[in-house]
Amino acid sequence: MNLNRLLSAIFLIAACALPVSANAQYGLIKPALGSPVVTTEQVRAELLAWAPEGVEAGKPVWLGLQLAHQPEWHTYWKNSGDSGLPTLLEWQLPAGITAGDIAWPTPKKILIGTLANYGYENTVLLPVPLTIAPGFNASQLDVKLKASWLICRKECIPQEGEFSLSLPARGSTAASSMAFQAAFDAAPRDLPTGGSQLEVSGKVLKVSLAGLPAALQGQTLALFPETGSVIEPAGAWEQAWQGALWTAQLPISGQRTASPLNMPLVVAYNDAAYRIEAPVTGEWPAVAAPVGLSPALQAALRANAAAPAAAPGAGKASPGLLLALLGALLGGLILNLMPCVFPVLAIKMVGFVNEKNQARRLSGGLAYTAGVVLSFLALGALLLGLRAAGEQLGWGFQLQSPAVVAGLAALFTLLGLNLAGVFDFGSILPSRVVNLQAKNPGVNSFLSGVMATAIASPCTAPFMGASLGYAVGLPAVQALAVFGAIGIGMALPYLAASAVPAVARVLPRPGAWMVTFKQLMAFPMFATVAWLVWVLGQQSGIDGAGALLALLVLMALAVWSFTLRGTARHAIAAFSVALVAAGLWAIGPNIVKPVGTPLAAASARWQDWQPGRVEQLTAQGQSVFVDFTAAWCVTCQYNKKTTLANADVMADMDAKNVALLRADWTRRDPAVTAALAELGRSGVPVYVLYKPGRAPVVLSEILSVSDVRAELARL
Repeated sequence: MNLNRLLSAIFLIAACALPVSANAQYGLIKPALGSPVVTTEQVRAELLAWAPEGVEAGKPVWLGLQLAHQPEWHTYWKNSGDSGLPTLLEWQLPAGITAGDIAWPTPKKILIGTLANYGYENTVLLPVPLTIAPGFNASQLDVKLKASWLICRKECIPQEGEFSLSLPARGSTAASSMAFQAAFDAAPRDLPTGGSQLEVSGKVLKVSLAGLPAALQGQTLALFPETGSVIEPAGAWEQAWQGALWTAQLPISGQRTASPLNMPLVVAYNDAAYRIEAPVTGEWPAVAAPVGLSPALQAALRANAAAPAAAPGAGKASPGLLLALLGALLGGLILNLMPCVFPVLAIKMVGFVNEKNQARRLSGGLAYTAGVVLSFLALGALLLGLRAAGEQLGWGFQLQSPAVVAGLAALFTLLGLNLAGVFDFGSILPSRVVNLQAKNPGVNSFLSGVMATAIASPCTAPFMGASLGYAVGLPAVQALAVFGAIGIGMALPYLAASAVPAVARVLPRPGAWMVTFKQLMAFPMFATVAWLVWVLGQQSGIDGAGALLALLVLMALAVWSFTLRGTARHAIAAFSVALVAAGLWAIGPNIVKPVGTPLAAASARWQDWQPGRVEQLTAQGQSVFVDFTAAWCVTCQYNKKTTLANADVMADMDAKNVALLRADWTRRDPAVTAALAELGRSGVPVYVLYKPGRAPVVLSEILSVSDVRAELARL
């Protein structure tokens, strides 16, 4: 079978279209050009500026985002506490002007059930100082800001806004002075360290603060650590005054992820707040490993986190990295057994049976391996690059784009028609391309590896999920090594079979049966198309799925027309191509049209997952089972129709009063991406069992009835 560059371009062009306008679906609010205000149902956000002495070098110039919350809603401080995310500001400023960090006002503790968060209610201004370079000379200062915030009540909504503002370089900004002065008054005042210190003692952080004003002595103070994930925000802690020395004992978090040597603290009483950065003495407890890793990998990661940083050029891989590489290799190997890989393996079966020359079989195996490994590396690099640029993406992100899904459906339709004998690529391609492929048969094997990666990568196999979750937090080179190990594991069986002559001896002899076998392999291609159309239906609704089916029929007509002979061939071909173009123009936009929630709950038993919903239910004492899934994940659908539909499993869920939540990742959802990242995962399927007062339990990617029932029995 011949595969050509034109077909591979369908996939590549569709994949490159992924990032376009994705934020439009997830809370990005773009005001009218030049507007400094963004308003949602929960908050009014406004970009303010204050330059009391004009925009000049050495003069105070401030920008700030003011958030006016609706009653009961709040956003978060730099350390959000048990949950939440701080507000992020991305500035676009003229040359010669730089923005500093947010001068965070003192937060308040916000209790939601058993959770304690640090944030703001009512109205708050987040001021940012500007540095004006000498020689800056302009009549006005043009500012653009992209801000993102998480606003919560009991539920949480991620929102973003784009702002712009023009500040006269010599004009008055008195209108903003009161708002900035109020923010400065609410900010904590820096106090010298003096005799203050922090001491780690077992699982307790002992705080001793000296130099606090006499007016605070004897009062009960609020404390806010700037470093997150170190203490339990909602934990019970004690405080006392020993003369002018304030002491407290804070419980260290069991899920701590940092071991700071200096730890800035903010203490507050009524409207007075003070910031002290004190040194930390004592030995921190072991750092918690990501949820869901094997005990051996947890131990290795803890050891790696506690070890001192290696000197540059040491060249030794950490134990955590080595185990992640091993997990990635095993996960890639098991990936061949996942249902999403079977259609592409069918192509390789045809090529493997057809090829009897051992040298060409080996070269084909090497080319296939190169296609798989390079594709995994390319996807990994793209994922890391987009994440570094601020995009919240996870593994399998390419199938979150309807354009990519439609492109793959077209590609597999063409492959199916080719295998079924409707047409041959050699009959419709230019002779130069045909001759090129004849001289370079490895191109077909390489493209098969590319397709295998495109179809297989949306799902994660056992061992692979934990390794991916660990990889996204590594330096780029180490992370790409993990992605490459997945590709090597996936390609390893075919590479081994192509390199072992004994395999060739057990294959049947060539004959007429090979034509029938090739035609039979067309049906896995068509089954893949049916699955992709269903996935698109989940993303873009029935109109999108219908439009794709109609376009696939028109494409098949165009391909068939190129196989005709006779004088009418060119006219029919031109007419069919015109029909395809007209179809793309008339109904093509339906393919990328967004619809509501793609995976609606199948019954009243399952509820839609929302940020904060798990915490809300566990705070009420209820256990929760969360299914992180996507329509394009075949393994997810298999588990959904088998284990998660098993009567005994559902009976156990009811007996234990377990709430069932389904987190849909079919289209991009930054909230789901963030939740997966907190679990140490970067792809689906992921199944998590939450119990009040206990760490979440992440189950295997391939669910079994016995495993789920065993975990439920422990509740």
